[in-house]
Amino acid sequence: MKKRIRIAAFALALTTVTLGCTANADQSTDKLKATLQERLGDITIKSIAKSPISGLYEINLGTQILYSDVKGDYVVLGDIVDAKTRKNLTEARLADTNRIDFSSLPLANALKVVHGDGSRKVAVFSDPNCPYCKQLETTLKSVNNVTVYTFLYPVLSPDSTAKSKSIWCSTDRAKAWSAWMLDHQAPTAAGTCNTAAIDSNLALGRAMNVTGTPTVFLVDGRRLPGAVPADRLIKEIAAAR
Repeated sequence: MKKRIRIAAFALALTTVTLGCTANADQSTDKLKATLQERLGDITIKSIAKSPISGLYEINLGTQILYSDVKGDYVVLGDIVDAKTRKNLTEARLADTNRIDFSSLPLANALKVVHGDGSRKVAVFSDPNCPYCKQLETTLKSVNNVTVYTFLYPVLSPDSTAKSKSIWCSTDRAKAWSAWMLDHQAPTAAGTCNTAAIDSNLALGRAMNVTGTPTVFLVDGRRLPGAVPADRLIKEIAAAR
């Protein structure tokens, strides 16, 4: 179901009730979950809750939110937007339900780069061959007073794995990472050291539904997928404090 069906008609009917206030389950949700699980096949449904729109239910797949009527006869793909505030409620809800415990991240398995006094923190899952990851690295240079923990997450190709291992085995890992991502200087280390951390990163990312790179995690547990523009990244980092 990759085709996105716009739901402008639903957006016009939005009220000011938030998703967080209407997420209580009722007896309908168990039946709806069973019906949709059968009809949608191998898609795993993480949770079902009422949406802000009467009669429309939120179907949380972990990496995506769909909507359905109470009988499961119709499924809507698209975002709900508050017409008054123009806030994307679907995006906000997905970010909230996918929060992580930042303090539980195994930071020893990440590269550490400090900008300014490093008083703020972000974690990034990144593939060395991902062009959007390189774009994000350029953006991060403009963010002051932040410590960036980069989890090598080679998911694009065997070469991504080879480069990740070489960077991890470099004498100065952060320098090797920055040299490649910002200056196109390929890492030269053999990549034969203990690289178990990279395997752990892959397992961790899968467990946290990291399906694309880059994925940024803020200290309040929210995630920002993709190469976030500098102005938004700075704003989100400040808000997470």
